[in-house]
Amino acid sequence: MNIAIQEYNNLQNSTDKEICNQLAEIILKNLPDAENKIWHAHPVWFLDGNPIVGYSKLKDSVRLLFWSGQTFDEELLSNEGSFKAAEFRYTSAGQIITEDINRWLQKAREIQWDYKNIVKRKGILERLK
Repeated sequence: MNIAIQEYNNLQNSTDKEICNQLAEIILKNLPDAENKIWHAHPVWFLDGNPIVGYSKLKDSVRLLFWSGQTFDEELLSNEGSFKAAEFRYTSAGQIITEDINRWLQKAREIQWDYKNIVKRKGILERLK
């Protein structure tokens, strides 16, 4: 794991740290070829320079965010923002269902929108896969 991501996780309280560590472990296992780094102050994984998945500490939870998640056809994911992102929020590590995250990560690899070039395209997203 990227040292900066582990440092991010270590800064969380014990409950959130456990959530973050479990999420990172699942993501790393499913996306071993993805670049991972702190991006806009949060851990994010990229494929070919395109953000795929990340997590962030919110006031009352840890949010797992999939940039193309609105097109995954997954009832458990909630729409986030005005583009294609979707999220799931965790308040305890016991809520983490590895099979769900594995499935979402597989879809994240297969279904991608081009966030890398969103500024160049003046806010218009194009589907890559």
